[in-house]
Amino acid sequence: MASRAPLFLLVICFCCCSGHAKSFIKVVCDTTITGQVAHQSMLTCKVETTQEIPDLNIAVVVWKKPGDDQFLSALDRRPDKKNKFPPGYKVTLNDRTVSLVITDPKVKDEGVYSCLVMTDSGNAETTTHFKVTAKYEAPSVDSIDEKVVPNAHKSLICKATGGYPEGKLRWFDEKKTEWTKSAEPTIVNQTEDGLLEISSKLPLMKLSTSDEYTCVVYNASDGKEGSATIRTDDPDHDPSTQNPSKTSLSAIIAPVLVIGSLIVGLLLALLICRRRSQQKNRRPSTAPLMGTHDMVPNTDQVIDPPPPYCEEFKDNMA
Repeated sequence: MASRAPLFLLVICFCCCSGHAKSFIKVVCDTTITGQVAHQSMLTCKVETTQEIPDLNIAVVVWKKPGDDQFLSALDRRPDKKNKFPPGYKVTLNDRTVSLVITDPKVKDEGVYSCLVMTDSGNAETTTHFKVTAKYEAPSVDSIDEKVVPNAHKSLICKATGGYPEGKLRWFDEKKTEWTKSAEPTIVNQTEDGLLEISSKLPLMKLSTSDEYTCVVYNASDGKEGSATIRTDDPDHDPSTQNPSKTSLSAIIAPVLVIGSLIVGLLLALLICRRRSQQKNRRPSTAPLMGTHDMVPNTDQVIDPPPPYCEEFKDNMA
């Protein structure tokens, strides 16, 4: 605190002097300057004169931020003055352009800043509003069983983190129809670093006909920053999603069994035809089994050919 005392005295002296001395300068800044978290930002103002002053000498530049997290940083160009800036901040001067460099902006750096300039032609002060933004990470979507909302069997939960300021979560189905109005109000939580986590809950009614939903996160300017899609098909009622390995195995075994059964049936039919053909071609014996075999009469008996269906069967097999 002791190191800031000279700066406070300098500011008090500036205020007293500016109230009595006529000034020929003014400080012009943009009304709003926007920076991004974790990306170096620069608050820049220009010193202008109300009349032509070719050799304007800027002696002191002070940037301050009032409030609970009061900030004060100054560049003193007077002789025998040493400048020591707070960590992460630096005041620069380039011709008549004065700047405050914030090397690693955080949410806490957001607010109204005053720029005070002391010259040999008078003093001036103005303010600018520094806004901080942070891009949301890609959202995540999960499905849970719904036990609170009437007539709903499931609910989809979408979360997006790491963003600032507060954004929006919107729901769409596979036909691009928006369902955001059916969702519950968005819940916003702030983390220790000031960034936000937003979440949205979309109950699914039992008669819902959509199988796919997409959650899209938008920033405060309605710019799309990310999306996530989830399918709501119930795997218990979808055989293709129960066990893919079993399904593929069944697809292989079924035709093998059919082809094997056909081959076995054809082989059995061929065997039966051959046995019948052999029985037809065998000569019948006219001698008794226990009698003499000295004389076996000749016969001109013509052997019947095999049944035509057996020949056709052989031709087909060939």
